[in-house]
Amino acid sequence: MTDVPSILRAHAEEQHAEELAVLAGTDERPRPPHWRLSPWAVATYVLGGEAPDGTPISPKYLGARRLVEVAIATLATDRALLLLGVPGTAKTWLSEHLAAAISGDSTQLVQGTSGTAEESIRYGWNYARLLAEGPSRNALVASPVLRAMERGGIARVEELTRIPSDVQDALITVLSEKSLPIPELDDEVQARGGFNVIATANDRDRGVNELSAALKRRFNVVVLPLPADVESEVEIVRLRVGQLGETLRLPADEESVAEIRRVVTVFRELRDGVTADGRTKIKSPSGTLSTAEAISVMTSGIALAAHFGDGVVRADDVAAGLHGAVVKDPVADRLVWQEYLEAVVRERTPWSDLYRACRELV
Repeated sequence: MTDVPSILRAHAEEQHAEELAVLAGTDERPRPPHWRLSPWAVATYVLGGEAPDGTPISPKYLGARRLVEVAIATLATDRALLLLGVPGTAKTWLSEHLAAAISGDSTQLVQGTSGTAEESIRYGWNYARLLAEGPSRNALVASPVLRAMERGGIARVEELTRIPSDVQDALITVLSEKSLPIPELDDEVQARGGFNVIATANDRDRGVNELSAALKRRFNVVVLPLPADVESEVEIVRLRVGQLGETLRLPADEESVAEIRRVVTVFRELRDGVTADGRTKIKSPSGTLSTAEAISVMTSGIALAAHFGDGVVRADDVAAGLHGAVVKDPVADRLVWQEYLEAVVRERTPWSDLYRACRELV
């Protein structure tokens, strides 16, 4: 029986420790205070390339270089960074790798939800110690943001627009004054050099909890687009599916690229509302059909092929994943999916296997 890794998903700084160490040891460019790498080396780590000694560095993010450079340059100033885009544009992925490369710690994370409390951004209290000792620094429970301030590191705030507005505004003092008052102790924590915040938000959530004008002014916004073309998106899915397959100990299927291309094409056509050749207009479903969902469909397909087939990913293995990704609304989306199957998939002779597999599920 194959050994199962004890950690399902290592943090970026652990998974790519060797590359980070090579870059840190060979990078002679100027570094901002408390940065592990220079901005150039951070970009090389994120986008891939070669370390100064010739060691190859694998790409972590496939996208426009200039956008990544703008994000890194922002973090080298006193401005916070907001990564904005539709779901599945690798905002969280890029945020984690930027934090890993800059401060060597991507774990100072606030996960935004409708229930996120102000203590998640400021601080809380260990009530047992508070009752026993009274207010003191020992009784204070630091938030990820407070810990990053004390260490001169990067704090990450995911899904910022899902956090209630009054809690969001707890960031204003942190971002403008670079300090966090602790009135109970008549004290404050001042941020060390290198401290900054990377927040993410998606376009589909605009209006859930709008950012106040005061908070918006304290962020530089970098909009992450969906992949520009089919080939770019296929490569992103292939790369991430390979990484996930290795982590989950799924056997590699070198022939799966053809199936990846079909899944990506289906997603792009439904997203764009028109077929790839521009000849047929089609309806779009309610979901985002993001690159992340294409990765999920293919990973599930590889698992099905590995455990219940011969290891080769075929139409039957991805059909259920496609149906689940497209049909979020059981009424409206089902009609969209049925129309797409009849008007587009059925007419493509090489896709006859995919048509049959998907029709069985509709």
